[in-house]
Order: sequence, then C-alpha cells, then structure tokens
Amino acid sequence: VQLVESGGGLVQAGGSLRLSCAASGFTFDDYAITWFRQAPGKEREGVICISRSRGSTYYADSVKGRFTISRDNAKNTVYLQMNRLKPEDTADYHCAAAFFNRCPPRQWSYNYWGQGTQVTVSS
Repeated sequence: VQLVESGGGLVQAGGSLRLSCAASGFTFDDYAITWFRQAPGKEREGVICISRSRGSTYYADSVKGRFTISRDNAKNTVYLQMNRLKPEDTADYHCAAAFFNRCPPRQWSYNYWGQGTQVTVSS
C-alpha cells in the first residue's frame, strides 16, 4: 500500500501549486481522501477531503475559495489545486485514505498515509 505525494515546492505569495496524491495497493475507489498539513511547531490539521462520490469537505476555513480537490479514479490519484497561496499555507502536506463513504473528520479514521510534500510560500 502506498500514497505518494508530489508537486510541492517554493512559490511566491499569490501563486499556485497543484499537489498530487498517487495511490496503489488498495481499492482506491472505496476510500475518501483527505489532505492534511503540518506547519513547523503546529499540530497537523485537516485541509480538505473528497469522498467516494466526489463530494468535498473543507476542514480549514482559511482555504475556502482558494483550494479545490478532485480525484481521477482511473489514475488512482487525488489532486489539490492551491491558488492565491499565502505564507501561512507553508507546511508539509500529506494525503490520507479512509475506508468511508463520506469524509471522516477524525485522524484516527484514516487507514493509510503518505510521506508528504513540502510547500513553502514566500512573502
């Protein structure tokens, strides 16, 4: 089982990035996928989730209107489109998979986790 994130990097404030989360080793279609992030010195927080039926749930109010999530089940991949990035978006971004129809809010509900990709937004 693997979740592999990619697409992170250094970007100026106001810029955009698209993160990818590629899954293998499990039945991807049966899982809700959430992006989490952890900034230095802070607790990990949920950002946004996409359910099996492609409904999205925002866990971080600060990203509403700027971040969107999508999934391509044919490619076993979830994408996080991040626009109008801010320095406070700087964090290590992880994707995680939960065997749920909807998006579970509790981190202990998630079965699989990726290693993360770093996003740094300069001011």
